[in-house]
Amino acid sequence: MKIYEVGGAVRDELLGLPVKDRDYVVVGSTPEEMTRLGYTPVGKDFPVFLHPSTHAEYALARTERKTARGYHGFQVHAAPDVTLEQDLMRRDLTINAIAKDEHGNLIDPQNGAGDLRDKILRHVSAAFSEDPVRVLRVARFAARFSDFNVAPETLSLMRSMAANGEVDALVAERVWQELAKGLMENKPSRMFEVLIAAEALTRIVPEFSAMKMGDRANQRLDCAAQDQATLPIRYAVLIASVDVNTGNGPRPPSIDAALHDRALETRALSASQRLRAPSDCADLAKLAVRWHGTISRARSLTPEDLLKLLLGADALRRPARFQDLLRASKYLADFDAPSDIGYLREAQTALAAVEAKAVIAAATVAAEIPQLMRAAQLEKLRQFLTARA
Repeated sequence: MKIYEVGGAVRDELLGLPVKDRDYVVVGSTPEEMTRLGYTPVGKDFPVFLHPSTHAEYALARTERKTARGYHGFQVHAAPDVTLEQDLMRRDLTINAIAKDEHGNLIDPQNGAGDLRDKILRHVSAAFSEDPVRVLRVARFAARFSDFNVAPETLSLMRSMAANGEVDALVAERVWQELAKGLMENKPSRMFEVLIAAEALTRIVPEFSAMKMGDRANQRLDCAAQDQATLPIRYAVLIASVDVNTGNGPRPPSIDAALHDRALETRALSASQRLRAPSDCADLAKLAVRWHGTISRARSLTPEDLLKLLLGADALRRPARFQDLLRASKYLADFDAPSDIGYLREAQTALAAVEAKAVIAAATVAAEIPQLMRAAQLEKLRQFLTARA
């Protein structure tokens, strides 16, 4: 039995980056032997074990054979006769197909170290095309290693996987997992640049067919990443960058037009449903699509329009989410974040100061309460705007 460190840990060490998790391949062993040595089995699709003291993952060397479309369409062969080189051959990219033995010697049959040096993302073998998740992984690695280029032959292979329908077999959970990871990288725009270049983005998420990932949209995403924005904010910035040609020319700048522009909202909702995005991401994205244009005009809003914004964005019941909406809108509209976010936060605080008990006490019948509440809220916002005139 021989044990080798493999994958991301080896790659990141060669790049001089911090190593988070270490994974190992075990050659020449069996599940029975691993269990006898105290390793805990955890693998569902192939033999993976946790070390008895470090809890690092140790996988038996294996090969894979394609049996059907999609991520799960593989037959796995894990046995003592599988060599390290065979195990490395099944991996996605050369930079992830490097192993290190117990003495620190590299085993690198695919010249992954050379591709690291040359900053190239290159597939290991033609078997790359058998797993559609790898299209997303390459794009995600491009977002992580933003100064790396995708090898022309790898990009060509990715295009063929989009054209022949292999990527259509991707399940929503895996798409979201990879997209979410890519959005949280240092330069998420690179992920979408690669997916567009591979002609795969609109096959994976058809709602993005109208996406204009130009310089401005890329800058929005990358600026959010530089500010260490949360995943919901980055996702909202992405979704709100999707545009729709309604055939009616530019959208009118009024709040009513924004509220009733259902084409954009429907597309955002559809994309989130297709991706099965978590509710915090989907909800913030929907609000960003609906309200970011209004937020960018915050200082020109009338009391009525300001009330529509604050109530429509649920700022009173969900104040933390409203703050996230303001942060997302900063990147979408390029408005002056410190002053305008502060301005709307103050408006939110002013509106929250309206006391429901006082409104209810002033009502002679229950039916009057909504009207009286609205009047009190408008008066509070008028006072707010007057004080800041």
